[in-house]
Amino acid sequence: MNVIDLFAGCGGLSLGFEMENFNVLLAIEKDEWAAETYKKNHPITNVIIDDITKITNLENLLPKNTTIDGIIGGPPCQGFSLSGNRDKNDPRNSLFMDFVRFVNFFKPKFFVMENVTGILSMKTKENMLVKDLILQEYDKAGYNVKICKLNAADFGVPQARVRVVFMGIRKDLPFNEDKLEPKPIYSENEYVTIEQAIMDLPQINSGEGAEEMDYTCEPQNNYQRWARGNSRKVYNHVAMRHTQRLINRFDNIKFGQSVADVDDCHKQRKRGDASKISGKTFSQNNMRPFPDKPSPTIPASFQSNFIHPYINRNYTAREGARLQSFPDDYIFCGKRTTMSWEKNLSQYQQIGNAVPPLLADAIAKNLLNYFS
Repeated sequence: MNVIDLFAGCGGLSLGFEMENFNVLLAIEKDEWAAETYKKNHPITNVIIDDITKITNLENLLPKNTTIDGIIGGPPCQGFSLSGNRDKNDPRNSLFMDFVRFVNFFKPKFFVMENVTGILSMKTKENMLVKDLILQEYDKAGYNVKICKLNAADFGVPQARVRVVFMGIRKDLPFNEDKLEPKPIYSENEYVTIEQAIMDLPQINSGEGAEEMDYTCEPQNNYQRWARGNSRKVYNHVAMRHTQRLINRFDNIKFGQSVADVDDCHKQRKRGDASKISGKTFSQNNMRPFPDKPSPTIPASFQSNFIHPYINRNYTAREGARLQSFPDDYIFCGKRTTMSWEKNLSQYQQIGNAVPPLLADAIAKNLLNYFS
């Protein structure tokens, strides 16, 4: 089956579908570093680096008579003002309408549109649920839609990440909602934990590591064996350089705690006056997760959200990639981190924004069974 990946990011959704032998013919992503990562890991796919709202020549994107069976992607859910006097709070101006535009043009058998769970409660300024507006638009385009809430941990991802997936089937094809939703593969007591996911990676301290380095031990479990695959090296495994004050603060944080729980002597200091506590603490910053559980959701800012379960430093990009279920031979391009004024997505942001490949794989496998 041939698919197009919109808002492709670094390619997590595409990778999952490729695991089930889907052909990703085309990917569209406007961020240059994310697109560079995508190209490096999907050399056969045609990658267009552009703002999707400016792509109007849909008939010229693929060779004539190419059949597109599916469109996949995760458009940002917030509203965007595209031109003129449009209300930026109106989700009709949101990028999901460009997703609808592609579905309308290519008329694939199916589409998969991933988003955050908040989209289910989001409302328009007229007090209409955004999900109802989305269903309305796809109904007009000729699709029946099943909304699924999926926890990535149920599908072998070492992360409790719940996401909403809109799964559409063209109206001339059978629509069986129960068969369309992937069924969990793992029960709660079988979930892959943080410890199982990352502890075979080189144990490096603050400021150590390299973009390419050797493994230092054999894999210890099935997940680690799967993640290594045919990779001979560890990539993107560089630890951030922390001050001794920050390392001491991390050392004060126990499992399940964060920077908000440290003793006063380790709290953040006021800028320009180290003798005073800043008073600003965020409970979601520098949390030390329980190693014997799946990770909490890995966001785009995960380099400051979490510290390693056993080492007093933040995660490396590779550890984040493992927790997102990217295999070790998937190499991330661009800078590891960026300053606020830099427009491109860092390695950390690319990883945190991605759809976990093993979750995408479960969706793809279920779609194959559905159509068979």
